Formats: sequence, structure tokens, C-alpha cells
Amino acid sequence: MNSKSFKLALVQMNIKGGESEWNIQHASELISDAARKGAQVVLLPECVDLGWTDSSCKEMAGEIPGGHACQALMNAAKENAVYVCSGLTEKFGDDVYNSAVLIDRNGKILLKHRKLNELTIGHGCYELGDRLNVAQTEFGVFGLMICADAFADGQVLSRSLCYMGADVLLSPCAWAVPNDHDNEAEPYGDIWREAYKPVAEEFSVWIIGASNVGRITDGPWKGRNCIGCSLAVDASGKEILQGPYGVDAECILLLDIQLTSRPARGTGWDELWNK
Repeated sequence: MNSKSFKLALVQMNIKGGESEWNIQHASELISDAARKGAQVVLLPECVDLGWTDSSCKEMAGEIPGGHACQALMNAAKENAVYVCSGLTEKFGDDVYNSAVLIDRNGKILLKHRKLNELTIGHGCYELGDRLNVAQTEFGVFGLMICADAFADGQVLSRSLCYMGADVLLSPCAWAVPNDHDNEAEPYGDIWREAYKPVAEEFSVWIIGASNVGRITDGPWKGRNCIGCSLAVDASGKEILQGPYGVDAECILLLDIQLTSRPARGTGWDELWNK
């Protein structure tokens, strides 16, 4: 049986709303730190440049790949010879998208995804995407989604990526709770376990979400806290790790991923067709 293995870093990055220059410099530093720790793939959160639903997106969103933020991440990937997956706020013509990119170790963009299942409160900031795709890498086939894409009805988006051949689903996220949330009384994370585990087990894929930390200082969720709790589920549907909880819980979490070849999936009509 063929197998591939690699080391992935989930980066629970502190993101400051609207402070693109600081955020991108910090992201570049964290990419370098993860590479020094042995990471070959680095997964960053959603909207690392400006923060999710920050009103600065209307004026400060950058182009992909031409914008400063995207160029800086491409340079960081090349300089550190790692794959980088990151959320970015994308300007395209007169529109703004909640996007994510997968960049290879040479600084080339392999995938761009625009979030499809945006929360209703995000519709005032972002247009919606219209497609899914996967990319072949030396480590296997990577699929890309963003945060709430994972719990679209019936997990239709993550399942579609699996039908497209993904071995690993990478998801930049921004998981937030009210300021008075009590994590001991209500431990955070079940919403993502319920979205990730059934798909991972059914399709024998890894699903990994990296969430940022920090206070939300602008937009419809102003006053809430992003609290990390980044989550990785393996190809058997087993939870492998959950990141620490907290507005200050910035960290780099290293994960060894082992992929094995899996049987091709049928359409569900095979038995009828062959009768």
C-alpha cells in the first residue's frame, strides 16, 4: 500500500482587525518559525490580513496574487520552502471576497478558493464564491475550504471536495464566542467535530481547521473573541488534536500526517448498473 507522510503546522495566529501590515509581517514570522520546527505545510487562519468581517475590507482588501498580503505570503513560502495555506481578503474589480490560497514551496499559487457558505452577517462584507477545486501536491491531493463551508447542509461542500479526490481538506477559520463565554461550562468545538468527523470517516480523508485568536474590534461581531481550538481529524474520523482555547492562545501546533492509498469510491449505483 502506498503511503505519504508530512508534518503540518496549525498556526493559531493572533489577528488584529484592520492592521494588514502588522498581521502579514506576523504571519511571515510564524511561517518561518513553523518551518524551523520542521513543518512542511503551514496552515493559517481565515482573513489573516484584516480579520473576518472587519469593515476595513472595503478599502484595504488586496488582489490575489498581485496584492501586498498575497505577495508576502508567497515570498514566505518560497523563502522557507514550505507549502502555505492561508485565508485572505480579496479585492476583485469592485467586489470583495473571503478567499484562501494554497501556495507551494516555490511560492506559486496552486489553489484559490472563495468562501461559499458565508454566514449571513458576513454578506455585507463579502461576495460569495462559485466553485470548488483541488490540487495535486507531492504529499497528496489537497482540497481547500473556509470555516463555515464545512457545515453547509449535509456537508455538501466538504463531501464534494472528497469526490474530487482530496486526501486532505485544509480550512482556514475564525472561530468566535461571546465575550462572556464560559468554556468550562460549554467546551467549544462540537459544531466542528460534527461537521468534520462523519466526512473524514466516510471518505478516509484528513480534515484540519486552523482558527485565529484575538478580540474582534469591528464589524457585526464586535466584542466577541476568537479563541483558537484548532481541530484536526484523521482519515478514520478520530480527533487527533484540538488547540488551546483563549483570546491569547496563539501557538504553533505540529501534526504528523500519514496518508495511505484508499479504494476508489463508487457512485452508489454500481450494483444496479452491473445487474
